[in-house]
Amino acid sequence: MIDNVRDDAHLELEDLAQRRAEVYLSEQFKFLMDEATSNIPQIEPEELDISDKKLLLLDVREPEEFSSGYINSLNHLTIPRGKLEFAAIKKIAIDYGHDTNIVTYCYKGPRGALAACQLKKMGFTNVKNLNGGLLNWLDKGNTIKSYLGELTLVK
Repeated sequence: MIDNVRDDAHLELEDLAQRRAEVYLSEQFKFLMDEATSNIPQIEPEELDISDKKLLLLDVREPEEFSSGYINSLNHLTIPRGKLEFAAIKKIAIDYGHDTNIVTYCYKGPRGALAACQLKKMGFTNVKNLNGGLLNWLDKGNTIKSYLGELTLVK
């Protein structure tokens, strides 16, 4: 029997394992984000023409996020990022086609970039992401629509 082993030594090992897992996941996420942003054009809010009839604006946020406000365009679709692969063919390809002009967005940008990258892998040919997402859109003085009406960020 070992007398000098502390009763809480396992906690340090668990903490070390958790930190290593976080580093690994962070590195994997960084790899995915680098892949997405290098393969998908990022457009700025000034470049987004929400009055363009040929543009499909794709919000990939969760329903509760969408209900807080969205970018109001002529052709707007909401598919949460977690359901994109299941719904893209039915909701986008059939109704709009694989060559339609798609701009994805989320709250800050990463989910939109990942969604755009996945759409490209699924055969959609004209996909871009709104750089910085909804926050960047609002920061540039643009409005969003919600059940309260049109909203603008007050600085």
